[in-house]
Amino acid sequence: MRATNAVYSRRRKKRLLKACKGYFGDRKNHYKNAKNARMKAMYYAYHHRLIKKRSFRRLWIVRINVAARLYAGLSYSAFIHGLKKASIDLDRKVLAFLAVEDPNAFKEIALRAKAALVA
Repeated sequence: MRATNAVYSRRRKKRLLKACKGYFGDRKNHYKNAKNARMKAMYYAYHHRLIKKRSFRRLWIVRINVAARLYAGLSYSAFIHGLKKASIDLDRKVLAFLAVEDPNAFKEIALRAKAALVA
């Protein structure tokens, strides 16, 4: 008699189908389709976690650029260069947060960066 390991293979299949709940059509209740859908979903989840970092950095740069032009008349690259010369070590996430939430603080930083470029 062939040993099929039925208990564990059923458990494995049930776990996969449970993970595929909410998928559309046969992807949620046919094992073969669900397996492929889950594999693709896991790939997308991993890939999009990487892309998320890029997307947020791009958003921060856009926000900083707009605020730097508005408050100091500087382009983004000139603003960042001025920060480096002024020895202001704030990352883009914090600068973008200040640009949106506390414009006065950002304006002060932008003016210092502008002054460092002139000096």
